[in-house]
Amino acid sequence: MTSSAPHVVIIGAGIGGLSAALRLAYMGFRITVMERHSTPGGKMRSLPTGAGPVDAGPTVLTMKPVFEALFADVGLRLADHVILDQQDTLARHFWPDGTQLDLMRDHEESIANVHLAFGPRAAAEFANFSARAKLLFDAFDAPMMQAPVPTLGSMTRCVLRNPRLILAMTPHLNLAQSLRKQFTDLRLVQLFARYATYVGGLPDASPALMALVWHAERSGVWHVRGGMYALAQRIAECATGFGATFRYNSTVTQVETHGGSVYAVHADGERIKADAVLFNGDPAALGHGLLGRDAKKALPRSAAMPRSLSATVLNFAAVPQGVDLAAHNVFFADDPQSEYAPLKLGRQQTDPTLYICAQDRFSDTPSGPERFEIILNSPAFHPHNTDDQKERPACHKMILDQLTRFGLTFNPAPMLDAVTAPRDFANLFPASAGALYGRSPHGMMAAFKRPTARTALRGLYLTGGGAHPGAGVPMAVLSAQHAAAAIAADLPLTSPSHQAVMHGGTSTESVTTAVAPSR
Repeated sequence: MTSSAPHVVIIGAGIGGLSAALRLAYMGFRITVMERHSTPGGKMRSLPTGAGPVDAGPTVLTMKPVFEALFADVGLRLADHVILDQQDTLARHFWPDGTQLDLMRDHEESIANVHLAFGPRAAAEFANFSARAKLLFDAFDAPMMQAPVPTLGSMTRCVLRNPRLILAMTPHLNLAQSLRKQFTDLRLVQLFARYATYVGGLPDASPALMALVWHAERSGVWHVRGGMYALAQRIAECATGFGATFRYNSTVTQVETHGGSVYAVHADGERIKADAVLFNGDPAALGHGLLGRDAKKALPRSAAMPRSLSATVLNFAAVPQGVDLAAHNVFFADDPQSEYAPLKLGRQQTDPTLYICAQDRFSDTPSGPERFEIILNSPAFHPHNTDDQKERPACHKMILDQLTRFGLTFNPAPMLDAVTAPRDFANLFPASAGALYGRSPHGMMAAFKRPTARTALRGLYLTGGGAHPGAGVPMAVLSAQHAAAAIAADLPLTSPSHQAVMHGGTSTESVTTAVAPSR
């Protein structure tokens, strides 16, 4: 890095901003990361409990090759910076009728478990579903995830080269409809329909392609020792090692332009000149004017609307009783037919499916208090919702009551202050309305409506879950790759400090067109 190198200001130290900072600093750009919170990570955050810090966002690492490529592209090894433990049990699933199913790292073991729980027909259907998911996954990796700007034309050409994809895609069906054609047992429909919620969508409105997230999950689930927050810390440290500067507790209020291009940012009464600005926040913030008048028209309103789902989350430490938990657990709603009906109307579910991460069970069954994260799908926050304050205690009670019906209790029971509600997420992430996944994934064309790295304002770029290729930690890392490549192309370095290798063609055996579980 030289003093004459272009200066890139990155707004937000979420995983997209961190990954871009690492790539760009390695190339030789001068990098300043402005973060309004006191720590890096964005949604990859942790909260204190009596048993230690607990992940309060994503809980696992999937699509491992994406992260390996991030480090390899800057001359580092992922394994030298974080310790990853691959999980044998991907998730344990519970139904109200007493049925239990473990999906496993070993696919043949998963098929055997499906056979034991649901019978031979279900096992055959599951095997066929898995093969179809892999076919779609392999076909659409390059034209969707790896492409900086996905196009309908590239996707069409992909299908024309392999006509079998038309049948596998079921383009005329939504996810719920497609699953009902593939599975006789509605409990398996319920299981895989839930994947729509991984990107903040509803099964009866999300594309059938969303089912291929199963292949991403099947390809491997890893636990980061120290929690997902540790990954954010390590990336920030590596970026700092290449010369990036991080300024925490710093809020950018304006992107200043000159001659139709980005010229500076304003933060905390200071004016900082910039040759480019990379925004790692919800794209809706631009339209809301949170970065000033000049940035307001950088994106069309459709880039951030309609909004995805939010969540109500409990983070706490306690001793569980009554149920043998795995690290990842799903407790299903009693009525899969009406489970999502309230969410479609912008109302909270009353018969929900719940996800529980038992964060001390990644390696052993612990003794004493354990750390937990419980996630309930919720509608995004609406500022005119006068019932919001009532919903927080109602959701808290509903979650505990629902788990009690399964025989699961906690000692001590988590208190109301363990709850993070959509309103809280709206405050944490400006202009998001608590919609944790950015733009809604509903509709066949949703993937093409998401904003890409470049905006209409010259010098202003996007990264993160609100930009292409979408929500989820691996997707945000890929968005950073696209953004860094765009900035490097638009602001060429006269004397780069390192070989600027961008492995766009790196093998991504775990890359998918839908988010892998942030759970």
